[in-house]
Amino acid sequence: MRKRRATPNEFQLDFGALLGCICGVDEVGRGPLAGPVIAAAVILDPNNPIEGLADSKAISAERREFLDIQIRARATAFAIGRAEVDEIDRINILQATMLAMQRAVAALPIQPDLAYVDGNRCPPLNCRVEAIVKGDAKVPAISAASIIAKVARDREMNEWDVRYPGYGLAKHKGYPTPTHLRALDALGPSPIHRQSFAPVRDRLSRRDKLADITAQMT
Repeated sequence: MRKRRATPNEFQLDFGALLGCICGVDEVGRGPLAGPVIAAAVILDPNNPIEGLADSKAISAERREFLDIQIRARATAFAIGRAEVDEIDRINILQATMLAMQRAVAALPIQPDLAYVDGNRCPPLNCRVEAIVKGDAKVPAISAASIIAKVARDREMNEWDVRYPGYGLAKHKGYPTPTHLRALDALGPSPIHRQSFAPVRDRLSRRDKLADITAQMT
C-alpha cells in the first residue's frame, strides 16, 4: 500500500513531540511610520490542529479574522507582546521588535522548550530559540503567531484612525504609502508617528525650521 505523505501540520506536530513544547513567534509593524510593533507567541495543540494556517500577508483580512478566532479558541496557549512608539524611537525598531517578541513569549502561561522565530534574528529568551527565514509560510505555529499579531495590530490602527483622522491609518495601517506621506505633509506628524523614522523626522525638521523663520519675522 502506498504510504501517505505527512502534511506540514502533521510534520510540525510530530517533530515537535521530539523537541518538547514549541511556540511560534512573529511580529507585525516593523515598517510603518506610526503605531506600535506587535508580536505574538503561539503554542499549537497537536490534538486540535487548525487548517489553513499561512503567512498572514498571503491571506485576506476576512480569512485572518476567521483564523484569529480559531487560533485563540484551539491553541494550547497564545500571548501578545508589544513595544510602543516611544520605545521604538528610544532603542530603534530592531531592538523594539526583539523586545516585543520577548514580552510575547514571557506572557505565555506555559513556558516553551523551544521557540521558532520568523526571520533571521533571535530575541534573547529563556528557552532554546531558532530563527527561520520565511517561517511564517513554513511553520504552522509561526503562521498562527503572524495571524493573531496582524489582526491585533490592524484593529488598533483602525482605532487610531478614529482618534487621528486624515492620515488614512485604517487603510494603510501606518505604512509609508503615497497617501500617508501626503497626509504627513499636510497635517504634520501625530503623537503616534515614529519620530526616529526618516520621513517623519524630516517633516518635523522642516516644521521646526519654518517655525524659527516665522518667529524671526514677528
